[in-house]
Amino acid sequence: MADKTCSQGCSQGSSSTCASTCSSGSPLPEVTFSTFVISLASAALVGLGEVPDPATGQVARDLLLARHNIDVLEMLRQKTERALDAQEKGLLEHILCELRLKYVINSESSENACR
Repeated sequence: MADKTCSQGCSQGSSSTCASTCSSGSPLPEVTFSTFVISLASAALVGLGEVPDPATGQVARDLLLARHNIDVLEMLRQKTERALDAQEKGLLEHILCELRLKYVINSESSENACR
């Protein structure tokens, strides 16, 4: 049986201290293509000022960060185009469409605020 590792980087059950740290931390979602895409989309939403930054709890707009995460998702779409199942492809395309729309709206509102 393979050893499982917690978010703190230690093997569960390898020591009582580590085991208690792992079990007391918040559970992380299963690592799948979809959760990876959603995590990148979440980072883009933080950059767009649509949701609070989980680290600070503050809402702040960083359009460069948002654009970078959208570009990473687009690169991922291009590189995995033939390897995705229909559900994964649909999720990625839907997220990209929504993020691009929000980016344009936020970019335009930023330009209007500067005038």
